[in-house]
Amino acid sequence: MAKIYSKKTLATNALKPKKETISFLLNYSKALSIIKLNNKNFEIIAN
Repeated sequence: MAKIYSKKTLATNALKPKKETISFLLNYSKALSIIKLNNKNFEIIAN
């Protein structure tokens, strides 16, 4: 059977993350520091 790909899917639900998730990601990005040394990257999390 041929599948019809021209129809739009109904997956248009807006994703709303929890406040805890947003807080975790912001704190993680603040604590993360990347040091480049001799063509290598070192990721350090200061927590």
